[in-house]
Amino acid sequence: MFRTALRNVLAHKARLLMTVLAVMLGVAFVSGTLVFTNTISNAFQNSSAKGFDQVDVAVRAKFQDSKGDAVGKTPELTQAMLDTSAKVPGAASATGVVNGFTAIADKKGKLIGGGFQSEGGNYWGDKDARYPLKSGTAPHGSGEVAIDSETAKRAGYKVGDTVRISVDGPVLTPRITGIFTTDDGNVAAGGSLALFDTATAQKLFGKAGTYDEIDVKAAAGTSQAALKSALDQALPKGQTETTTAQKLADDQAETIASSMSGLKQGLLVFAGIALFVGTFIIANTFTMLVAQRTKELALLRAVGASRRQVTRSVLVEAFVVGAVAAVAGLVAGIGIGAGLRALMGTIGATVPDGPLIITSGTVLSALAVGILITMLAAWLPGRRAAKIPPVAAMSSVHATATTKSLVLRNTLGALFSGAGIAVVIAATSMNGSDGQAPMGIGAVLLIIGVFILTPLLSRPLIAAAAPLLRIFGISGKLARQNSVRNPRRTAATASALMIGLTLITGMTVMAGSLQQAIDRMASSAISADYIVSMANGNELSPDVDKTLTTTSGITASSPLRNAPSRIDGETEFLTGVNGSAIGKLTDLKVDSGTFKVAGAQVVVDDDTAKSHGWKAGSTFTTHYEDGKAQQLTVSAVYEGNALIRGIMLDNATLSPHQTDPADMQILVKTADGASSSTKDRLEKALGSNPAVKVQDKKDLSNSIAQVFTLILNMVYGLLAMAVIVAVLGVINTLAMSVFERSQEIGMLRAIGLDRKGIKRMVRLESLVISLFGGVLGIGLGVFFGWAAGELIGAKMSTYELVVPWARMALFLLLAGTVGVLAALWPARRAAKLNMLSAIKSE
Repeated sequence: MFRTALRNVLAHKARLLMTVLAVMLGVAFVSGTLVFTNTISNAFQNSSAKGFDQVDVAVRAKFQDSKGDAVGKTPELTQAMLDTSAKVPGAASATGVVNGFTAIADKKGKLIGGGFQSEGGNYWGDKDARYPLKSGTAPHGSGEVAIDSETAKRAGYKVGDTVRISVDGPVLTPRITGIFTTDDGNVAAGGSLALFDTATAQKLFGKAGTYDEIDVKAAAGTSQAALKSALDQALPKGQTETTTAQKLADDQAETIASSMSGLKQGLLVFAGIALFVGTFIIANTFTMLVAQRTKELALLRAVGASRRQVTRSVLVEAFVVGAVAAVAGLVAGIGIGAGLRALMGTIGATVPDGPLIITSGTVLSALAVGILITMLAAWLPGRRAAKIPPVAAMSSVHATATTKSLVLRNTLGALFSGAGIAVVIAATSMNGSDGQAPMGIGAVLLIIGVFILTPLLSRPLIAAAAPLLRIFGISGKLARQNSVRNPRRTAATASALMIGLTLITGMTVMAGSLQQAIDRMASSAISADYIVSMANGNELSPDVDKTLTTTSGITASSPLRNAPSRIDGETEFLTGVNGSAIGKLTDLKVDSGTFKVAGAQVVVDDDTAKSHGWKAGSTFTTHYEDGKAQQLTVSAVYEGNALIRGIMLDNATLSPHQTDPADMQILVKTADGASSSTKDRLEKALGSNPAVKVQDKKDLSNSIAQVFTLILNMVYGLLAMAVIVAVLGVINTLAMSVFERSQEIGMLRAIGLDRKGIKRMVRLESLVISLFGGVLGIGLGVFFGWAAGELIGAKMSTYELVVPWARMALFLLLAGTVGVLAALWPARRAAKLNMLSAIKSE
């Protein structure tokens, strides 16, 4: 039986080719994902480990938890602590570390790096071992800076050039005195690093005389553990915490692995989708192969082969096909991993150098996935073939499904579909996070149910296309009859395309609805013309607001200033605003009271008011970060949203209690309204600062929606793999169907149907099947998009379902195009059949 199985594989090489390709693509996606993420993770881990070469123990300030009405805060690492650290037994040296956001502009004034990866720090003395100088000297004084070599290379800077830099708003123009090399992970990822002398860095980052970290180097013969113990005894108890470099490196490696885990899981989900779609193709292929060899299998049974041996022979065929596909997929996946690694460099996402990592786990995963998926998909057709009695199989090539099996299948499909719909609808009434898991379960149940019911659904839906098919005469009529002749085969072929279009449509519906919701939120909550903020979301210097208030054409402005406080024993963040102007800059719906922010009068969003049991006229006591208390009165409760929420009070009331006030955003209203010329004027007033963003409401909504658009585009790209696999499935089904119907096609040719008619028949059959899958996929996608939107709408009042009719028409056209293209080769093959040879074939 083993030799028979191998001969069958060799006898059906062409027919199994599409199956091999489908499995290979899925395996390539899996192995490519593993190679890519392992390579990137290893490169970043090695790079981060090098960053700890100059430190054995790191000293950091320990956060003090909030107690009672005191606001929690982080103690400062003082110069005295640095001096103590340098003198402990076993310490060779101690370095004070200062860091913070620092934006560097290129020669065109554009921000270098991705905002969040733009960092600044201090250069320790004249020779800092952490940052070896490639050229120039160490920076000294506020007018000098050193930058990393990668940034200098990208922007074309050299020693002696003047560079535009921003820390918290105002533009600085120091001279570059040195260019250094670094193993900093942010720089390796495409960011930038600017270093000032220690005193300048402390002043710029608001840390005069203090440090963010103290790095201690151990003397020869002193272990990291011994040095840590000595530091713990010498430094103030409860104010500092010490960590060995080994622990820091391990933690960093774990963090990198964790961050890469999300990317790996996301890519593997799409690989799983491609494999899931490929499963339909494999099952379809083996079902057709078994059907075509029914007499052959019956003869084997008649000469003594058992049912188990017949099933085993089919599984051996599947094993061989799966093994070949898995090996080919592994090789292709290694190429994909290497290609993605190289691609990141071309799109500006710099990654540290490192070897291509191909682990034993990757190899075993690829082989296991390819072989198991193929054997699993082939098991049911093999089992079904073994159950056919030898005499019945010899008398008929086709084994038709019994009425009992069809009733059982349709009943099971209806139960799964009904349960899936019920669970999804129930999940829409739950709280956002609570409803996610039930909705996922319901979606899986519904997809399985629809797949089981697809043979039943195929007849009425394909029959609906009959009027259009009549236009094509006898070819159209034959195409319709061929499409419904074997509902299970049609269903398996259409389901492969259905899965991909379900996901694409669902994501498109959600993205379009979210975009409109964000636009409505921005236009309804904010009446200001512009929102000014830092490029990385950090705090703005109060000097930015002062500059804007003196700029001509501005009629009203208000900074949004965050400050921690303690209310009823809990930490609450207050939002300081310009009380006299905030009403002109926002358009918030007031639920109760009169919107007034002045003195001790504050306004509170509905969620915060509900959590504390407040209403208009309620009073409460807040304890500011300086420890002082004040009684405040709620003048109004407003409807909060994702852009504006919380407790708003006048900055004149809040600022005296802040040691270092800073603004998160500034709302600006101008006399001329939002226009490109007004925006240019504001940007110039702020010194054409690369770190400061000036956005109108449309820019704001676009920047928020940009994340969803990016994710959507990635999903489209990744789901393209599933669509390609589905196309292979359509080609495979048609090609095997043409082979199976060779005699029938020969008879059609003999009685007068020409080659063009044969081609048209096969193309129309493919078109009908693809459109059937497209209709099912789009219908399910809209339903899932609506259901997911119900969860989002519970937390976003402006959310409404938007059905992108134009996009859905495009998706349906895509499904039709897939059908036409997939039929090209099978149709040509059918038309080329010799009618006499075909009539004589069995």
